[in-house]
Amino acid sequence: MKWNNWLRQMHRWLSVAFTVAVVLNIIAMVQEKSTVWVGLLALLPLGLLLVTGLYLFVLPYAARWGGRWE
Repeated sequence: MKWNNWLRQMHRWLSVAFTVAVVLNIIAMVQEKSTVWVGLLALLPLGLLLVTGLYLFVLPYAARWGGRWE
């Protein structure tokens, strides 16, 4: 599997992990058992989503500017 395909697949799975973390956070808030770590649970996948998403966003523009990154 090529590097970009692997990164796209990782980005998709990170979005699933982020969604699960947000749902867990909402459940904890409704039950009023919210602790700090539950609130911070979504930050790790969110940060990784930011990095991979920015890379995937810039990729077509970088290919257009000259060197192919694929």
